[in-house]
Amino acid sequence: MSDRSFLQWPFFDDSHRELADRADQWAAANLANVDHADLDATCKRLVAALGEAGWLELTAVDPRDENSRIDVRSLCILRETLARHNGLADFAFAMQGLGTGAISLFGTAAQKSEWLNKTRTGKALSAFALSEPASGSDVANIAMTATRDGDDYVLDGEKTWISNGGIADVYTVFARTGEAPGAKGLSVFIVPADTPGLEIAERLEVVAPHPLARLAFKGCRVPASAMIGKPGEGFRIAMSVLDVFRSTVAAAALGFARRALDDSLDRVTERELFGAPMSELQMVQGHIADMALDVDASALLVYRAAWLKDHGAARVSREAAMAKLYATDHAQDVIDKAVQLHGGDGVRKGHIIESLYREIRALRIYEGASDVQKVVIARQTLINSKGR
Repeated sequence: MSDRSFLQWPFFDDSHRELADRADQWAAANLANVDHADLDATCKRLVAALGEAGWLELTAVDPRDENSRIDVRSLCILRETLARHNGLADFAFAMQGLGTGAISLFGTAAQKSEWLNKTRTGKALSAFALSEPASGSDVANIAMTATRDGDDYVLDGEKTWISNGGIADVYTVFARTGEAPGAKGLSVFIVPADTPGLEIAERLEVVAPHPLARLAFKGCRVPASAMIGKPGEGFRIAMSVLDVFRSTVAAAALGFARRALDDSLDRVTERELFGAPMSELQMVQGHIADMALDVDASALLVYRAAWLKDHGAARVSREAAMAKLYATDHAQDVIDKAVQLHGGDGVRKGHIIESLYREIRALRIYEGASDVQKVVIARQTLINSKGR
């Protein structure tokens, strides 16, 4: 059983502890035998199941309640729990939040009512369309255009590496409207998947089984009312969304690492080597110590960032970047040690440790690669130093 002592840390309320218990029980009962044969169909089933169970209500604000807000600690607890049980379930949950984050934070009442009622119940899948072939982490370099034409905007360009691409019902799409150069000339639009001119140009396969696609926008016309926020606010909106959800990526990495540690503890206590349990070997104990340290340090960074955001911090760019950088990089280390401790089983196709090894690598890239997180941390640290 996974270590639960972290739930007693002062970052959490009783409601978070109760949430963690319920989520773990649900995941154990529903995610043990997820079939990955038909990836698209499985993702849709997972979203429907998560919606039916009420978990997707956490991914967005309640459009019926103007005081509703996203609780980042709850998002992190859910992502950590789901990732520990099944990586694809975590992916399905996370994309419902990231895909509608701009609507939750900056959408009008009409936009929230139209889409969040569907995504929070699992009746519609959402996607976050930010990255382009020549601009991933460099958001200010987006080339896709949105040209005003009467009461509409016409979108032209490409997006790539879009999670849920090809199966989403709605995309939040960032494009250049040209109010100013660089970051100040971007805006964001709600684009339903059936909008004429939006095409799935290519489905992309990666080491972990997730639905990804390259999207092509060819004279894709949307009404001006589809814009989220005001013209030129796209960069600020994108950064605000990532400010909320970047900590949750770290939480997913933490879930993967915690599962790798749990299974490694079982392995070294049950498997004998040279006539004694593996756990009696000092080298094995050294690996376990390193893994436990990385898990706890990651958890402290993840839930610090989430706690700060939930307690009113306007921006947590530095804290979220630290959490994502440390948790994803060190989860890779933890899982690599788990592979070593499992020997041949660790690289056997279909084994949980082998699947974790494939799952973790992408987390060090998406929503800001590790090297980009270092830039964010350094810049914010330098800015803060000027106020001393």
